Amino acid sequence: MTRHLAQRIAQALLVLLAAFTVAFVLLQALPGDAVLIKFLGSEMGLTADQIAELRVAYGADAPIWEQYLHTLGNFLRGDFGYSIRSGVPVSQLLTENLPSTLRLSLLALAAACAVAVLLALLSQVEGFGWVRAVARSMPSFFVAVPVFWLGIMLIQVFSFQLGLVSVIAPEPWEELILPVFTLAVPISAPLAQVLIRNIDAVFGEPFVAVARAKGARHQWVLWRHVVRNAMPPTLTMAGVLFGELLGGAVVTETVFGLGGLGGMTQQAVANQDVAVLQAIVVLSATAFVTISLAVDLVMPLLDPRLSRAVSAV
Repeated sequence: MTRHLAQRIAQALLVLLAAFTVAFVLLQALPGDAVLIKFLGSEMGLTADQIAELRVAYGADAPIWEQYLHTLGNFLRGDFGYSIRSGVPVSQLLTENLPSTLRLSLLALAAACAVAVLLALLSQVEGFGWVRAVARSMPSFFVAVPVFWLGIMLIQVFSFQLGLVSVIAPEPWEELILPVFTLAVPISAPLAQVLIRNIDAVFGEPFVAVARAKGARHQWVLWRHVVRNAMPPTLTMAGVLFGELLGGAVVTETVFGLGGLGGMTQQAVANQDVAVLQAIVVLSATAFVTISLAVDLVMPLLDPRLSRAVSAV
C-alpha cells in the first residue's frame, strides 16, 4: 500500500508539472503584451522608458526559459506573483475569491449526487414502467443542456417571471440556489448513468439471484446488496467530475454575477493577466489530482477486493 501511495503521489506531481508547463506555454503564446495592454495609452502618462522599467520589474523582458524556471521556482515556494491589473499578490486574490467558489462547487456536487441517486432509484421502481423510462432518459437530457443556457433560463423563469428567487440584492443563502442547480444538473447526468448501469450489472450477479431465491424482496435486495456494490465506481466518477465543477463554476459565477474565481478569471482573460491565469490553471489541476488521489485511497476501504489487488501489485 505504501508503494502504491508513493506511485500515485509521483503521478500526481507529474500531472501538476505538465499542467503548469502547458499553461505557461499557451499563455506565453497569447498575442499582445499584458504590460502594454495595462499601461500603454493609459491615463498614467507613462513614458516608453517607464514602461520598459515595468517590463523588467514584471520579468516580461527575460528569455522564455528564464521566465519558466523563475515562475516554477516561485510556485514551488507558494509565490504566485503579482496581478498586473490590480498590482496585489495573486495569492491574496485567491484567498479572497476561492472560498466562495469552493462553497458553490461542493454544494453543487452534493446536489448532483442526490439527483443521481434519486434517478437511479426511480429507474428500479417496480410496477411503474413509465417512471423507469423517464428516470433512465433524464441523464441523456441533462448532459445535453449547456450550463450558460440553463443558468439564463433559470434566471428568466424563477426570478423574472415567477419571482421565487431574487437575483438583485439576494440573501446570502438565496444567491446560491440557482447557481447550485445550474451546476448540479449537468454533473448529475454522468453520475446517474454510471450508477444506473452499475445497478443493472449488480442485479445480474449470482449472489443477487441467491438472495431472491431465498425470498428477499426487490427493494430489500436493492438497498442491502445492490446499491452498496454499485456505489464505488460512482464515487470515482464524482471525484473526477469535481475538477470539472471548478471550471463550470467559473461560467456559472459569470452568468449570475457572483464573486469568486469566475469574475477573477474573466477579468484576467480580458487583461491578459498571465500570473492570475497561471495560478487558476494550476489550482484547478491541483484540486483535480488531489480529489483523484483521495478517491483512490478511499476506494479500497469501500471495496476490499481493490485492497487485495493493490497488495498483489
